[in-house]
Amino acid sequence: MSELASKTCVPCRGGIPPLKGKELAEIHKQLPQFTDWKVINEHHVTRTFNFPDFKQGLEFVNRIGALAEEQGHHPDILLTWGKVEVTLWTHKVNGLTESDFIMAAKIENLNEPGAPSK
Repeated sequence: MSELASKTCVPCRGGIPPLKGKELAEIHKQLPQFTDWKVINEHHVTRTFNFPDFKQGLEFVNRIGALAEEQGHHPDILLTWGKVEVTLWTHKVNGLTESDFIMAAKIENLNEPGAPSK
């Protein structure tokens, strides 16, 4: 488990600046599969997960949903046959916070072989 995945998402109340520049690059490198998670315009982070069928993708989406409720941090999720696209950003700051990367790391753990189904 990565250091990020061991943390808990913190609810954002706004009033803080979003991550930018060096600070954003450093936290991005902490993701276990940081090269698979793409930072887009320093605003959001996204990753596509591939599955052999719709059912396994849906099961993954359901695990993400349970995690999102537990953490109080909810990604945008697109489910299609054989593919799940996850996008994260913090709406209150209209950009990225540490919680987005914590959630990405936790989602990454859900995708590992042998990850528990909820």
